[in-house]
Amino acid sequence: MFSKVLIANRGEIAVRVIRTCRRLGIQTVAIYSEADADSLHVSLADEAYLIGKPRVAESYLNIEKIIEVAKTAKAEAIHPGYGLLSENPAFARRCEEEGIVFIGPKADVIAAMGSKIEARRTMEKAGVPIVPGVSFALDGADEAAKAAASIGYPVMLKASAGGGGIGMHIARDEAELRQAFEGSQKRAASFFGDGTMYIEKYIERPRHIEIQLLADQNGNCVYLWERECSIQRRHQKVVEEAPSPFLDEETRRKMGEAAVRAARYIGYANAGTIEFLVDEQKNFYFLEMNTRLQVEHPVTEEITGIDIVEEQLRIAAGEPLRYKQEEIRRDGHAIEVRIYAEDPNTFYPSPGRITVFSAPQGEWIRHETAVQSGITVTPFYDPMIAKLIAKGPDRQTAIERLLEALRDYRVEGIKTNIPLLEAVLSHPAFQAGDTTTDFLSKHWKPIKTK
Repeated sequence: MFSKVLIANRGEIAVRVIRTCRRLGIQTVAIYSEADADSLHVSLADEAYLIGKPRVAESYLNIEKIIEVAKTAKAEAIHPGYGLLSENPAFARRCEEEGIVFIGPKADVIAAMGSKIEARRTMEKAGVPIVPGVSFALDGADEAAKAAASIGYPVMLKASAGGGGIGMHIARDEAELRQAFEGSQKRAASFFGDGTMYIEKYIERPRHIEIQLLADQNGNCVYLWERECSIQRRHQKVVEEAPSPFLDEETRRKMGEAAVRAARYIGYANAGTIEFLVDEQKNFYFLEMNTRLQVEHPVTEEITGIDIVEEQLRIAAGEPLRYKQEEIRRDGHAIEVRIYAEDPNTFYPSPGRITVFSAPQGEWIRHETAVQSGITVTPFYDPMIAKLIAKGPDRQTAIERLLEALRDYRVEGIKTNIPLLEAVLSHPAFQAGDTTTDFLSKHWKPIKTK
């Protein structure tokens, strides 16, 4: 096992990794920007290094500076968390070149899965169902219209290098497709440096269900059941739960086995997630692979009892998997909500100084954050400030416990999406398990805020 790990991230995920490292007796190295000097992850780590100005391009995305700090601190490995450089093959490759262990898959695997077009091709070869569409780069709106005509409307226009809903657009006819193409392409090029676009059939009212994987360096792989992440705003998740209230045991097994088959086909090692769209008939289609730890990993940990970060560290250190598939238990139900510093009606970020911060506590409540009273939420980073997770012996109990915790949650000085989260969890459709990706567009109503 490693003796010292650098965490190339910030906020709650950096705190999360530090917690597991500390339990395993591993020293931690934090990096921080000028805007994060007072952040909790900085004070919790054994060592902390300033790496640049507030903007991510000048700090958390500065590969060479991070490598320099890792060498100075004599860190043996780097944990990238999620977001930022976690799925950047150039970063993983630089770690490999410097003899620093990247806690994740190999750079070539990250690159292959980072291109949505290449990932579609690979999954098709691996025998994993994919959404009907094209697996090549579209050469303009004319070719997009031709492809859409062969697939049939509605279609989903997507950026090959995309993520977080950026560059995505639903088109229900040719006019809408042509109107959206150039703007989506430019947005993708601006965010990802790659304007490559492709197109898929739009699946009406799908579920977004993902399979958590663990794979070691010896070809062993298991799935830790599924998470449903269908409650989304702007194609970004806000509520996640495990297990899915929709799947039956046969579909659950088929999806898990398909995900394992895919991981083995590409030679995957470490923690990863295969995301699927599932239609109303329980047909499932590959959506994408996340070659990193997911934001929503706590709900899987709660129902399996497995610390996924610990397994990441052990796998990266060369240890074999400690579990066989038949040993992966599923106990109870867990639900996570993402608490954002944002207006619950417009979803616009709400930066500012937090004057009061008080989180609920309880035996069945898990709270992950890096903020506290007096901290300023800056406009430089993702506005998620915390994750709140509740577990119960069944789904209804988990909902009730999470609602009670949200009602006890206090954040003053900024706006948060807590009123929206309470409205979602209280809604009859959610409580009945009717959790398709159009949930908010179908049920959302303006919420009165203070």
